[in-house]
Amino acid sequence: MIWRQVLLLSCLSAVVLLSMLPEGTGASVGTRQTAGAEDQEAENRQKLGADALRRDYYERQRNKFENFVEEQNDEQEERSREAVEQWRQWHYDGLYPPYLYNRHHT
Repeated sequence: MIWRQVLLLSCLSAVVLLSMLPEGTGASVGTRQTAGAEDQEAENRQKLGADALRRDYYERQRNKFENFVEEQNDEQEERSREAVEQWRQWHYDGLYPPYLYNRHHT
């Protein structure tokens, strides 16, 4: 009779143990999923931060290049203006006003 009680007690403890195991694994999977989601969010934040830094860098580079090009164009325009002014001064004979110099005389 005592062996029946031992068997019944062991079966009962096995049932209790088995009924608790799926909840335990479910809880551990839930924490793993939560940890995975947190890791994914952290990785996404890092990617967004890196993208923002990259955008800032390329914007600064573009602004520097645009400023350089604008400066080059201004210098070229100034050299061209000076050359035209020198040409007008050299070829002006004093007979006509400078603004009429390029008009066709008929």
